[in-house]
Amino acid sequence: MKILHQDTRTGKIKLRVDNLDDLWHIKNILNPEDIVSAMTYRREETQSDKIRSERGEKKRMRLDIEVEKVEFHEFTDRLRILGVIVEGPQDLGSYHTLNVTEGDQLTIIKEEWKSHELDRLKEAVEHSQKPVITFVGMEQGEATISIMRQYGVKEMAHVSPNLGGKMYDSDKISKQDFFDMIMTKLEHITEPGSPLVIYGPGFFKEDFYEWAKDKRPEMVKYAEVIPAGEGGMTGLHEVLKRGQERGSLDGQRMSYESEKVEDLLKEIKKDGSYAYGEGSVKRAVDMGAVEELLIIDTKVRDEHGEQLMKQTEQLGGDVVVISSTHEGGEKLEALGGYGALLRYKIE
Repeated sequence: MKILHQDTRTGKIKLRVDNLDDLWHIKNILNPEDIVSAMTYRREETQSDKIRSERGEKKRMRLDIEVEKVEFHEFTDRLRILGVIVEGPQDLGSYHTLNVTEGDQLTIIKEEWKSHELDRLKEAVEHSQKPVITFVGMEQGEATISIMRQYGVKEMAHVSPNLGGKMYDSDKISKQDFFDMIMTKLEHITEPGSPLVIYGPGFFKEDFYEWAKDKRPEMVKYAEVIPAGEGGMTGLHEVLKRGQERGSLDGQRMSYESEKVEDLLKEIKKDGSYAYGEGSVKRAVDMGAVEELLIIDTKVRDEHGEQLMKQTEQLGGDVVVISSTHEGGEKLEALGGYGALLRYKIE
């Protein structure tokens, strides 16, 4: 993401979307009644001699809409913003949907930009320069390739041939040829020199890494080999929980959010300085005891959620919005969507 223009007096910020993660960040800062201005296509209504109007050609135009609903479609690589047209060459008061994709520019106008929204924009700008991390989960006879986005992990490929002896036969494939199959998939998913995390049980992952250093050294230049109990998505979640210990995951939003939720769970387990659930967290905020407020993204736009975030920041605490799209978010949601790491233990 790149901020093209910012005017604190009018509350206008103009952005350029550079990648899929930017769409997710924008989704999390848009609220009902915000105004979004962008170029879009809308069909003109042309009046003919007939009683009914005819549908004209779609024309490119700039429209300002007042936001009512925002949908992030990660698998179609787009953000849909639905609202009422408040400024434009036609159809004022009508509904329109802006479809925002990579490369688009849009202006967001708010009456008040909250600090956590500005922090998220800053974070999006910083992370746009970082390469995407690719994960290869290795077990005997299968491999799972995934990429980490800011909003979650996406499985890209699963390789599972029938491993046999040293040479091909009618039903089996050698270990070296299996590794070559995995590397071929990797070369279609990530660029040489990008961060790579190879994880799983046993020594199979080390065998693949040593083979790759010899055959495709440019692909594993910045690779880490990490032990895990499993090689699939379950093993990946295990790796992410330990993200802060690993250089490649340092600073990744999903890993950071997962760590915060795990910190909360640790405090709960040892009966430490914590609060969770709407009522308990509100009480802790009222007491000024909250060091970090964890709030699920689906609660951010609620009046109660907004009040808790504002009050926490006024009392010197930090707010961490947790995405509901990954495992850490699911755990926080199970606790009521609210959690807090406290400065001191309260009864």
